[in-house]
Amino acid sequence: MTVLATNQDLDPAALRQAFGVFPTGVVALAAEVDGRPVGLAASSFTSVSLDPPLVSVSVATTSKTWPDLRRAEQYGVTVLADHHDAVCRQLSGPVDSRFDGVRLSVGEGGAVTLDEGLVRFTCSLYREVEAGDHVLVLLRVRAVEPGAQHDAGHPLVFHRSGFGRLERPA
Repeated sequence: MTVLATNQDLDPAALRQAFGVFPTGVVALAAEVDGRPVGLAASSFTSVSLDPPLVSVSVATTSKTWPDLRRAEQYGVTVLADHHDAVCRQLSGPVDSRFDGVRLSVGEGGAVTLDEGLVRFTCSLYREVEAGDHVLVLLRVRAVEPGAQHDAGHPLVFHRSGFGRLERPA
């Protein structure tokens, strides 16, 4: 067995590159806060539990968005479709223009979801867990509905620092 690096000499750039070998889906996490949509893109979304129904995202401790977003009563989580690469970049850009031109819906409790996603979840904060330079945010799923692209769309995939498409088997 070849060891590429030990804990003492792990290079953050090399570790990021190694993590990037594993493809992930991308979601928009958003809510209405102080009367305006606040949100971010996350490539760390995962299902956690069926009972209780939980999902998670990881948010950098340096995030300027999470302190505002965490004040929301409810959150919308939208699984982005493969045509959302520009929207994903926009959701990672300047806070004041993250939702410019993006069709969205605001549900009860202020959950914000993108109209053209694959699946839309309404969630509430279940727990936060400190995890190194990130916070693992556990969300309790309150409702789920198919998005406009549910049956025909493909997920946006983040792989090796770029966006791609996952094809369904024939």
